[in-house]
Amino acid sequence: MDPERRRADVVEAVWRVVRRDGLSAASVRNVAQEAGLSMGSLRHYFASQAELLSFTLRAVIERIEARIAALPSEPDPRRRAERVLLELLPLDPERAAENEVWLAFTARAQVDPELRAVHDEGYDVLRGGCRRLVEGLAGHVEGLDVELETDRLHALLDGLAVHIAMRPDALTPDRARLIVARHLDELTRYAR
Repeated sequence: MDPERRRADVVEAVWRVVRRDGLSAASVRNVAQEAGLSMGSLRHYFASQAELLSFTLRAVIERIEARIAALPSEPDPRRRAERVLLELLPLDPERAAENEVWLAFTARAQVDPELRAVHDEGYDVLRGGCRRLVEGLAGHVEGLDVELETDRLHALLDGLAVHIAMRPDALTPDRARLIVARHLDELTRYAR
């Protein structure tokens, strides 16, 4: 089998284990069993649990980046920003799974330096994307604090992702869409 396809299958197995049993259950043994591989076969692709988990976390980042890159071109910065931001929120089962895995890894990254590096990379990518969206919306408006608005947008996304994961009954996808739209409307009004 193609090594890249096998690695992708293993990542999916990690996701299933993490979502079902928690990150602490994502041992090489459990993941190999979930993927239908021997431990030796799994170690052919990933030398250690740390490598397996780092690869899995990076796969979350890459999936999101690929989805955003595939968005159709949108010349209107307001509509473009909304499309991108909604791709970052867990508004469907696929994105909810990504979010669950990301949140599970977030706690672990606080005590695991290798995961922390990958997690920080994801954080930096998200913050950079927020900054580009703010700049695209606001242009060069005198007095606009791009750093502050970037932080506000980043915090809004993180907060919505956590709230949707923890209380999907209280924060529905429609409500999250409304919150994003309202934030962008306010930012756009400020920028003019």
